[in-house]
Amino acid sequence: MHPGQIELTATAARALVEHQFPRWRGLPVTSVPSSGTVNALFRIGNKMVARFPLQVAAEPDGGRSRLESEASAARELLGHTRFATPEPIAIGEPGRGYPQAWSVHTWLPGAAASDDDPGSSPDFARDLAEFIRGVRSIDVAGRTFGGTGRGGDLRAHDEWMRVCFERSEGLLDVPSLRALWLRLRELPRGPGGDAMCHGDLMPGNVLVDGRRLVGVIDVGGLGPADPALDLVGGWHLLQDAPRREFRAQLGVDDQQWQRGMAWAFVQSAGLVWYYRRSNPTMSAIGARTLDRILSVA
Repeated sequence: MHPGQIELTATAARALVEHQFPRWRGLPVTSVPSSGTVNALFRIGNKMVARFPLQVAAEPDGGRSRLESEASAARELLGHTRFATPEPIAIGEPGRGYPQAWSVHTWLPGAAASDDDPGSSPDFARDLAEFIRGVRSIDVAGRTFGGTGRGGDLRAHDEWMRVCFERSEGLLDVPSLRALWLRLRELPRGPGGDAMCHGDLMPGNVLVDGRRLVGVIDVGGLGPADPALDLVGGWHLLQDAPRREFRAQLGVDDQQWQRGMAWAFVQSAGLVWYYRRSNPTMSAIGARTLDRILSVA
């Protein structure tokens, strides 16, 4: 999926686990099929999962500080909602067959919403809104958005959008998307400061059972951001009527709702062309979200 992507076999993952964590020797280590784009996943026994980043870390410590930050975010989220979220267990070191730090978390049951689509369920819409309220209840403790990704200034993404439009010629209705972006990028922030956000409520990060939300994973990006950021879940995950229920449950005004749509737009525009051949599931999710946005914009 990525230039220079790290390839890791189940045999190599098993050797790393057994060498660095002898107490887990004898537990099966098996690859987990996933449409995710950040980590290769290997289940350790029945209760744990190892997450090996697919791209080489830019940090001189092999990505360890980033994994420690993600673990801290995961611990901060624990207990703030009734839905299961991963608990960090350990951080592994570089070793034979893998060049950088990796992590181990608790395994959560449930099917990814990318595999078991709950998008027509109003109950799921209410669950998703409840999860976001729980995340927003966490005190930002004076922190503000300090990243360069989604969650700050929409206009900071102009260059990325230009690339996406160029790469999407022949794949999407680029003239309509360009025209919409010119409007979305000018949407102002509402009153109030940043709020705590999960930051990536994509179908692959949401676990369901019986069309109800049971867990949310990939929580290492938890942090302060534009309060509209987590509204992307309404566009990525929900059909029209449940999306209206989701909005009503959160009491979102027009300005914040539009900004949530803008963040979903920014994210989806890159998914379609980037993953068209390497990850068709992610590409299709991006196209579906853009269709939903264009249908109401």
